[in-house]
This record gives sequence, structure tokens and C-alpha cells, in this order.
Amino acid sequence: MKNRLYLALFSCFCALCVVSAAHAVCPVCTIAIGAGLEGMRMLGVKDVITGIWAGGLTVSLIGWTANYMRRRNVTGWFWYVLNTIVYIALLASVYFIPVGNPVVKWWENCMWGMDQFLLGSLVGAVVFVLMELWYAHIKRKNGGHALFPFQKVVMPFAGLVFMTLVFWLIIKVLPTMGVVLC
Repeated sequence: MKNRLYLALFSCFCALCVVSAAHAVCPVCTIAIGAGLEGMRMLGVKDVITGIWAGGLTVSLIGWTANYMRRRNVTGWFWYVLNTIVYIALLASVYFIPVGNPVVKWWENCMWGMDQFLLGSLVGAVVFVLMELWYAHIKRKNGGHALFPFQKVVMPFAGLVFMTLVFWLIIKVLPTMGVVLC
């Protein structure tokens, strides 16, 4: 477990050394979400909450790679579709890898008739995209400038934190009050 954490931190450090500029989806946001995801898995957090962060991370990586390809003059819709498919396949791999004992067991934990990790991934991806679109709208209305430093990082991160709190309320707090939504 400790070796995986060190490997993840070393990978993040190497990624930061290679990155020259932040564009649509910034590396800081991607790394913060990735660190949050691994930390939650290690702490045994419910799959729906982990899925929220995994969905956000997947969208972030798709956007980050698309920007990298755009800067390297990679053209053609095929490469961008392939980029999306590869990252979604990596996200889906939690159901299949490791072969004998997958990280997430399909349909083991359901919420609202859907696998918790899948539900969280969809919610996280949608929230991340909406926050990025909202940031672009705010920036366009503000003459091409953010309202405050690191707004590009704060908005998607805050959206994922907000959804994490919403699902935490649904899973932990509401059942103690006699309300069960799961």
C-alpha cells in the first residue's frame, strides 16, 4: 500500500516536471483530484463518492490529453475519440483488474438501481464538465480573465467537493434521521 502511494507521488512529480503550461484543464487540478481519489480508496470511502472523483479525474485527463494533442498539431476526430475511449476504458478497468480480485465488484453495492461506482463516475464527469463550462462562461464575460487566481482549479474541485458532500449526506446523515434515499 505504501509503495503504491510513493509510486503515485513520484508519478505526479514527474508529470509536473514535464508540463510546461496549463491550458483548458490544468495539471494542478488533475493531480489534486487524482490524489483525492487514491486517498479515498485507501480510507475505505463508499464507491459512489470515490466514483465522483474518478469521473472528474477521467474528464480532466481527457481534456488534458486533447490539449496536448492540439499543441502537437494532431488533427482528425479519430484521435480525439480514441483519447476518450482509452480513458473511459481505464476507468472501467476497476471492474476487471486485478483479474482475481477487482477493485470494484460489479453490482455489489447498488444505489438507485445502479452500481455505486458507475453512478458516482457519471455524476463526477457531468459536474466536472459543467464547472469547466461555467468557468469558460465567467472568463468570457470578464474579458478573458478569471475573477480570482486559480479559479480554473478551484471551480471543478469545488464542484466535486460539493457533490461529495451531497452524497455523504445521502449515505451517512439522512439515514440517521430516518430518511433513506438509497
